Amino acid sequence: MSADRHTTTAPVSLRERRRTAAAREILDAAEQHIGRHGPAALSLRAVARGLGMTVQALYHYFPNRDALVTALITKAYGDLSDALQAAADGAGEAPRAPRLAVVAEAYRDWGVAHPERFQLLYGTPLRYYAAPAEGPTTQAVRRMGAIFQRELFAGFTPAQLAAAEVPPLSPPYREHLERLPVHAQGDLPSAAVSLFLSAWGHVHGLVVLEVFGHTAFLGDHQAEVFRTSVRMMLEDVHRRIPAA
Repeated sequence: MSADRHTTTAPVSLRERRRTAAAREILDAAEQHIGRHGPAALSLRAVARGLGMTVQALYHYFPNRDALVTALITKAYGDLSDALQAAADGAGEAPRAPRLAVVAEAYRDWGVAHPERFQLLYGTPLRYYAAPAEGPTTQAVRRMGAIFQRELFAGFTPAQLAAAEVPPLSPPYREHLERLPVHAQGDLPSAAVSLFLSAWGHVHGLVVLEVFGHTAFLGDHQAEVFRTSVRMMLEDVHRRIPAA
């Protein structure tokens, strides 16, 4: 019998389980605090007070505010990506456009249901906070972007995407797109990256307007306006990609 079959994973210690549970409770409390007071009001002291613990005790889990904010942003992107993936899975074998439309609606639904967490991701940057370069927040947002990219371009070949009809790109912009790393849409032809950024901006912009209250004048029709706008955008994107 090979040695590999005798290899076992060391059990997680009780201390580690308690630490994980405590960190999760702190994150939950921080999310609740943001939900009540908004992202700008987040502070370790306020979160610690809500949990009945001292700031010094909280430092054992999050050494500073930046560490807590990074964890909150990473978790928010993770929860948002889970919602998008669940929507994509639920779409089954639907054609491309409806699948992406379903994912876009899931994006809107999450933002509307969690406006303060959405603002943490896309609102005014928190003062003095800087996300770690190539850190967990970067990885989390790339997962979300990958879902959109997959559903937008599923079924198209690289040759079709490269031949997509887009307005002429300036040489500096095209060169920049071609230098993007694979994990940042760099595996797509420059024409497809241009289409992806336009589609993403369209979807995201509509949600930002609604979450930040700029389309309240539409009343109960905001969902219909979003749905119609996204479907028209998708028709335009796919019209620009030549048939196989």
